[in-house]
Amino acid sequence: MTGPSLPIGPPAGDAGVGGAVPAQPVTLRVGLGGAAASGSLFDRIGGAPTFDRLVRRFYEGVQQDEVIWPMYPAEDLEGAIWRLSQFLQQYWGGPSTYSEHRGHPRLRMRHNPFRITPEAREHWLQHMHDAVESLDLAPLDEAELWGYLDRAAHAMTNSFD
Repeated sequence: MTGPSLPIGPPAGDAGVGGAVPAQPVTLRVGLGGAAASGSLFDRIGGAPTFDRLVRRFYEGVQQDEVIWPMYPAEDLEGAIWRLSQFLQQYWGGPSTYSEHRGHPRLRMRHNPFRITPEAREHWLQHMHDAVESLDLAPLDEAELWGYLDRAAHAMTNSFD
């Protein structure tokens, strides 16, 4: 049994020069019927306040985690929060405050002193996922942010024993 046949190629009269279909503009939207995805992610999701909320929510989970909390400086939690928030803001198009204070991010080098196993990575990702979800971002923005965080977490893994 076969289904209905569908025409292949452009509708009659729509072919461009030489029979080619003219290119049609494509606009990516941040959500169903949402605004066009333009500008920096930093600006689209609300700037510094959004990244600050993200990082604070992330650290709420981390502080309860027996696997990864020992890697964080409990005596300098506010400093850790500031550094992560400033790094993410700069990465996503915000001010260059992180580099002005800390120099080049050098993520692998800065994380090298810590034993980051696949288990630790998955714990980090879970807390970050919860934090990202709490922002209730437009689907395209959430996917863009999450894709980077997931790749970065995998790149920081440095111990497999």
